Amino acid sequence: MMNFEVTPGMRRLGASVLGMEAIVAALVTPVAISVGGVEPALAVTVGIGLAVLCVVAAGLLKRPFGYVLGSVVQVLAICTGFLVTSMFFLGAIFTALWITAIIVARRVEGATSR
Repeated sequence: MMNFEVTPGMRRLGASVLGMEAIVAALVTPVAISVGGVEPALAVTVGIGLAVLCVVAAGLLKRPFGYVLGSVVQVLAICTGFLVTSMFFLGAIFTALWITAIIVARRVEGATSR
């Protein structure tokens, strides 16, 4: 299995992606209720729950488990598209940003450590 070393750049970029995603996830709640006609209890549970999960994952990025949780968040963000259709697209964008943040940070820090 590949060695997964957490670097400061990965933490910064990953936390930035998850922080922005938390805001978008929280804003899904009123959109789901007013535009999507989703029951308020379900919308609040999904939207605010996903936002809290983003913040928790960002806080755990010092450990490899944080990246596993962050990846699970990406899958859940895409799944919120079943409540608000535009979240399929936004979830895919955040997933691409998440993957790019990890790859770019590893490459940049790998190049500077030589």
